[in-house]
Amino acid sequence: MIAHGTPDPSRREWLSIHEASALIGVSPSTLRRWSDAGEIKTFTTPGGHRRFSRAAVVGMMPADRRGRPKLDRLGETPERMVNIYRRELRRAAHRAPWIDAVGDDDRQALRDHGDRIAAALLTFFDAALPAERGAALAIAEDSSAGCGRIAGRLGLPIEATVEVFLWFRMPFVHELGAVARRRGLDTVEATLLLETATEAFDRLLSAAIRGHASAARSVPIQPATEGVDR
Repeated sequence: MIAHGTPDPSRREWLSIHEASALIGVSPSTLRRWSDAGEIKTFTTPGGHRRFSRAAVVGMMPADRRGRPKLDRLGETPERMVNIYRRELRRAAHRAPWIDAVGDDDRQALRDHGDRIAAALLTFFDAALPAERGAALAIAEDSSAGCGRIAGRLGLPIEATVEVFLWFRMPFVHELGAVARRRGLDTVEATLLLETATEAFDRLLSAAIRGHASAARSVPIQPATEGVDR
């Protein structure tokens, strides 16, 4: 689609054909062909030069080459995510009466695990290198497994454990969506952010289930007493 107008060049939302070519890794002639076919958003300057929408160019790139938006640059902080987690913990107490029966030590352990998960997730989202992302996700997985072990040791069924995890997951996802709206992320950036979150939470849920299973295996089975002479 070719549009005519004069956008604000200081925002750098529009690229020259050579800038767009370097960004996406295709030849200028390919970009001209896409433009002529209406496959990419462009406009023509009064001097007859094409300008390409940066968002449209990024949208045509393979997903693994697009940059994920940095949460710290979007104003998200570990403290905010921890507060969201703790707020949901208080709400969950009304939906899950068993939480009231959790002892002080286990309750504090769950809080500590939640704090570590929140901080590790922000590091995971913002890490530039795969090794950094892997290390941060490993910390979050370890704490998720710790939550699962506590639930298993307390005798909470696996179905209820998964349900509680999903209660805590939704506020994080909602917060990421709110960040995307507040900061005006384009569709590509918002989608990448939520896809990354989904990948991470799937891993955390698997870790919680493994932790629950390990605790269940370690609980000694009481021998049957029916028919036993005393």
